[in-house]
Amino acid sequence: MSAAEAVSGAVSQAVAELLQTPVSGVVGLGDGVFEVDLACGEFGCLAGTAGGTVVAKRHRLPGQAAAEVGGLEWLAEAAVPVPGVRAFDGTWVVMDQVEPGSPSREAAEGLGRDLARLHAAGADAFGSGPTAEAWIGQAPMRNAPAADWPRWYAEERVLPYLRLAVDAGAIGDAGPVERVCERIGELAGPAEPPARLHGDLWNGNVLWGADGRAWLIDPAAHGGHRETDLAMLALFGCPHLATVLSAYDEAAPLAPGWRARVALHQLFPLLVHVVLFGGGYARQAVSAARAALAG
Repeated sequence: MSAAEAVSGAVSQAVAELLQTPVSGVVGLGDGVFEVDLACGEFGCLAGTAGGTVVAKRHRLPGQAAAEVGGLEWLAEAAVPVPGVRAFDGTWVVMDQVEPGSPSREAAEGLGRDLARLHAAGADAFGSGPTAEAWIGQAPMRNAPAADWPRWYAEERVLPYLRLAVDAGAIGDAGPVERVCERIGELAGPAEPPARLHGDLWNGNVLWGADGRAWLIDPAAHGGHRETDLAMLALFGCPHLATVLSAYDEAAPLAPGWRARVALHQLFPLLVHVVLFGGGYARQAVSAARAALAG
């Protein structure tokens, strides 16, 4: 048996056991994600089973699967498009498949309005979330509730990853980032209530569906500042970004000066990338810190 056949067999067995449904095919989509066809014969599906295609995602660390499911369900409470969870255990999450489509202006407008509605759903506190353990990609986050966003962002998001980056020798000059944290109160802009965030909203976590909607996947859900999701969406580029932001601002007007704060909100995900991947992300993180200080 080849390695690919062994992986396919393991996926088939896991999904079949979770859904109590035979599996007829598995296609790898990369990074532990698989498209799985559920078995249906000439006369339909077996009694008590559901056919069609699902997506199965394999998690590497304890608690990651529960955090993803909790995040998806938390976002779904705000009536934004997220895949439905069919079943999960400590390793696997099996979700509905989103039929892929293409980005469009109409879908981008819908995404902007959906994000406004998601953020307006709110959270109990900054740092609160559906689970205490959370991850942004493969990097752990702690969802520790706090009343004050600037201090929470500095102490719970930026500084822990700055220390890791410095200890790893990935960042030589931590001064600009440290100065951002020292001045975070004046750099943060007007106070806002806790928003319900996706938390890892880069373009790869937006699926443009065949139904004309933009679906959200792989959340790092928590209560935070709504500008963080929008800044993350801009970090690695997003189709029709200007349309997304315009529709958002129309539905939920942003505070004056939000564009000058984009670099501040990008600082945490950039530091995560420094720790996970190193290289040029260190220079980008320091540049973002300097831009935040410049306002």
